[in-house]
Order: sequence, then structure tokens, then C-alpha cells
Amino acid sequence: MTHSKSVRQSPGKRERLAAAAAQVLHEQGVEQTTIADIARAADVPLGNVYYYFKTKDQLVEAAIDAHAQSLRSMIGVLDELPAPQDRLKALLNGWVEQRELTARHGCPTGTMASELDKRADGLDQSVAKVIQVLLDWVEQQFQAMGRSDSRELAVALIAAYQGISLLTNTFRDPDLMAAEGRRLERWIDSLT
Repeated sequence: MTHSKSVRQSPGKRERLAAAAAQVLHEQGVEQTTIADIARAADVPLGNVYYYFKTKDQLVEAAIDAHAQSLRSMIGVLDELPAPQDRLKALLNGWVEQRELTARHGCPTGTMASELDKRADGLDQSVAKVIQVLLDWVEQQFQAMGRSDSRELAVALIAAYQGISLLTNTFRDPDLMAAEGRRLERWIDSLT
């Protein structure tokens, strides 16, 4: 009797590469990051990366997908909270908790969107879809608060976050984000 060996892949290698891509691209930027950097961060031999991802752009797409999955998970947790104001404030709190990381590298999704916008390969549209999901969710929260101007309020909240992320990163000052988080909480309270 002949035994055939079945080749088994290490579980989670593709996911580790995607998560590592999201992290390294955030820390170093798209243009500065190499496939070798991502392989090293994922603890995957460089040659194995090409089994899962043929190009760096495919790794960028995987990082965008990782951001989308993280956002969906976060929204799932936030949706468990009883009131839309609570959900919005918890979103703000999550951003403020990441202020040290933001001070070092900026907003992961916003930074990637800005960088990918300079390219003509369509990846900017992929990351825009992730931001659109967040914008739509925030709009739904303002709608649930009975606001007829929910879209404008959602844009204002996301714009405030992106702006403070840029300033926090520019000045390497996480306290800026904490102060803006408190201001935005008061703003949300004033809308009810």
C-alpha cells in the first residue's frame, strides 16, 4: 500500500501576512515597505509569501481587507451598546486609546488612503470603501438620534478624527487626540 503525503499549510499564514502587511504599511508607508519587511514581521519565509501573494499590491489589498475586517469587528462590538450616543462615544474612546500609535504613525486607514491616492492603480478606491463603511455607520448612529442632518454630522465627526490624527502625528502629541476626544463627546451630548 502506498501512502501519499498531503501537503498541509500552516494555519493562519495568509492571515498573519495580511495582519503584518497592515502593521508594516502603517508604520513605514506603502512606498517604503518591501515584501521582505512584511515577511519578516509575519515570521514567514520570504519565498512562502509568493505562494499567497504574487505582488506587493496584493499585500496592500490584503492590508486593506484586514482594516475592513477590523472595522466590521469593531462595529459589531459597538452595536451591542444600547444607545447611538454610547456607540459614538465608544468609537471616540477607541480612537483615543490608540493615540500613542497615532502620534507615531497617524491613522492607519487615513494614512493609507492619502498615500494610495497618489497612485493610479485603483487601490485608493479599495481603501475608500473601508472609510465609506465607517462613514455610513456613523451616519446611522446620528439618524438613530433623530438627526435630519445625520450625513453632515457623520462627515464632521470623521473629518474631526482625521484632522486630529494628522495633528497628533505631526506634533507627536497624543494629548491632542485626548483633548479632541473629550470635545467631540461634549459635541455629541449637545446634539441630543
